[in-house]
Amino acid sequence: MSRPFSESCEQNKDVILSVIGSYLQSGVEVLEVGSGTGQHAVHFASHYPEAIWQTSDREENLPGIKSWLDKEQQKNLPEPIELDVCESWPDKKYNMIFSANSLHIMGKPAVEQFFAGCGLQTKPGSHLLVYGPFNYNNEYTSDSNRHFDQWLKARNPQSCIKDFEWVDELAGNAGFILVDDIEMPANNRTIIWRRETLTD
Repeated sequence: MSRPFSESCEQNKDVILSVIGSYLQSGVEVLEVGSGTGQHAVHFASHYPEAIWQTSDREENLPGIKSWLDKEQQKNLPEPIELDVCESWPDKKYNMIFSANSLHIMGKPAVEQFFAGCGLQTKPGSHLLVYGPFNYNNEYTSDSNRHFDQWLKARNPQSCIKDFEWVDELAGNAGFILVDDIEMPANNRTIIWRRETLTD
């Protein structure tokens, strides 16, 4: 099969890596929620070969991810696993969870399940890093994000740019505290939380 390709992944992979790289120490096991095409995974894993990067996505996206992993043949990239945030989470805890450009695709109930699942899949001291667009104080950060949000809602009424304050509250309820909120190119953010308390 031909490998899926995302132009946005190609454009943002290096700027994201510049932020998350300091968290990819030797021995870290990362769960990527919503790996999409798999491009981010192979790029990040190639730069940090001592970190294990576990890709995951809904079942229909796994063959495309596997096509990228098979081409690269990196030892720190296990086989992709099926993960639907509303249904199936792996029976394992990770040192770090990463997700890019996923929360604005999900409906609000799925976002709630995402954070609840992250709380159950991590130990105290683990990190959760989320990349994508966010609103602040119920306002768009740019006209381009406003137009993007309109496009999302026209395609799927459940999709929309989420409010930072709301997702930070969900993270807090799952046992995470805010570490950093970093401005990224193209009106995106990388938000970083650290797991502090047990929820299970």
